Amino acid sequence: MSEHDNGVAEYVARGEAMANAEAQRRSIMRTKKFDTIAVHGIYDMEAALANQGSIIEPGFMSSAQHFENSDHMEAALAYLMPAWVYSRIANPTVHYLEETLALLEGYDFDGDVSAVATSSGMAAVFMATNPFLEKPDPGMNIVVSARCYGGTFMLFGERYGAERGVDIRWVRNPLDLNEWADKIDGNTRLVYGETPSNPSLSVMDIEAVANIAHAAGLPLIIDSTVATPALTRPLSLGADVVVHSTTKSMTASGFAIGGAVIARHGITTDIGPAEMHDNFAMYVKLLPFRDHGPGLSPFNALMTINDLRTLRHRMDSMSSTTMQLAQYLEGHDHIDRVAYPGVESMPGHEIAARTMWLVDGADDYGTDVNRYGHLLSFEVKGGAESARKVFDAFEMIWRATDLGRIKSVATIPSISTHQQQGDEGRELAAVPPNLIRLNVGGEHPEDIIADLDRALSTLDRTSIVNPVRSDA
Repeated sequence: MSEHDNGVAEYVARGEAMANAEAQRRSIMRTKKFDTIAVHGIYDMEAALANQGSIIEPGFMSSAQHFENSDHMEAALAYLMPAWVYSRIANPTVHYLEETLALLEGYDFDGDVSAVATSSGMAAVFMATNPFLEKPDPGMNIVVSARCYGGTFMLFGERYGAERGVDIRWVRNPLDLNEWADKIDGNTRLVYGETPSNPSLSVMDIEAVANIAHAAGLPLIIDSTVATPALTRPLSLGADVVVHSTTKSMTASGFAIGGAVIARHGITTDIGPAEMHDNFAMYVKLLPFRDHGPGLSPFNALMTINDLRTLRHRMDSMSSTTMQLAQYLEGHDHIDRVAYPGVESMPGHEIAARTMWLVDGADDYGTDVNRYGHLLSFEVKGGAESARKVFDAFEMIWRATDLGRIKSVATIPSISTHQQQGDEGRELAAVPPNLIRLNVGGEHPEDIIADLDRALSTLDRTSIVNPVRSDA
């Protein structure tokens, strides 16, 4: 054994001690309540003392890590010890976010969970799905709910379907379990759903679809951006991988774009190497993620860490406000339909009522309480022009292609987030031209209702034409 072999071995041993210490912190935090995890993550007093005593996670804005010597560098670059090396691959601040997300998404889940943060929600969707499609076969297909975000629809339909020739098997009705099962065959690589979906707020039975996927030896990937782990944790319902746009409710301030792939250890698949099955998120982070380069900015990670600390309380309050708005809109003369998992008229409401709960809600209310998120959609009577008239009349609700904000924001998906998928794609995804998507913020519900009422009242007004005098 050479001198350098001995030196590298010393750093490997040091790395094992570092990994064991972090595993111990992770184990301790798994015994804590959701709010405590959201506030602290794995950043404890010992970590603070190693960072000049800072009680808040420090922002490491450097692009690269300095090494003690060549042995240290060799061990780190061979992934033989914990290190961050280069911020495209890893970064201490991003690591604090990843550990917090894994703990939150794995709350009440018995198995081990890991996470990798990405530069955006779309980067997360790509990194969660692309590893299953890297070795194309004739007939290769994926089974996907058509009720999904417009960017996801375009990634699957255009980038995977049109460009790579992957057969995209769209599930029109995610509540129809037979439709999921019928579209799966021996060439299916993965099953993908979004619940509640953006913008139709459609839900699906995660547990039942997971059973269908697993019976075929396939992983179930769930986009749970709208619910967040404060309301639903798909891993505990059988999903293998969860994706988030952390840009949304997790970073309600609107200060940062980001995403995350969070996976249980031991996913269901026969695609890829054993390392990919054993710890999907870490495999993605160290290999394909490293090469594709969708790294999250440390500054953006810091913004998300800060907003995560109050996630449960915000989701509780804003969900309650959204329920009031949904009930108001359901009774309005100018509204055809309200899409919100909390209203009984919504298809799949019983599934939402069974699976969407405020985490640790009994601690606050004495009993478990349903919360359905702070995104809703409504269809305006009179078609697209009426919807535009209402939309243009908002005075407090912001007009933007955004959601998850602490401020209320609205958009018309058919001309914004879902415009590029065309009429056929929008029909497939159940996105009519008169649908307005409303992100409900932290304002008082009376003020949001007043702005909605004012805007909807514009449909009551008719233009007054000056009469022509008979003696003119």
